[in-house]
Amino acid sequence: MSFKAVLEDLLDRTPGSLGAIIADWEGEAVDHLSRRIDDYDLKIIGAHKGIILTNMRQAMRDLDSDDLQEIIVTTDKTQTLIIPITTDYYLVLTLQKNASFGRALFEVRKTILALRAEIA
Repeated sequence: MSFKAVLEDLLDRTPGSLGAIIADWEGEAVDHLSRRIDDYDLKIIGAHKGIILTNMRQAMRDLDSDDLQEIIVTTDKTQTLIIPITTDYYLVLTLQKNASFGRALFEVRKTILALRAEIA
């Protein structure tokens, strides 16, 4: 299954989803799909969330902590999940503020497993 198809499936299964992007460790978009966010803005969101992921990974290493599983960023308008796929790739899913976060987390975890199988 292509990355675009995986992202489309994720957005279809996740009510309130605005867009999703797969990016590499440098913040470059590998693939993305947007429902209500401008494509350019989604790529910027993906790159910025990659910076957050990199900083959190460094903080975890500094604390001799375990592997980082997910990051959640909540603002007054959106919820955003940042999830490492591998050490080189990550997924960002942006949701409406009132979207079911539990459902989104469940769906994104299933998607991460599919993406890991696709990349491997």
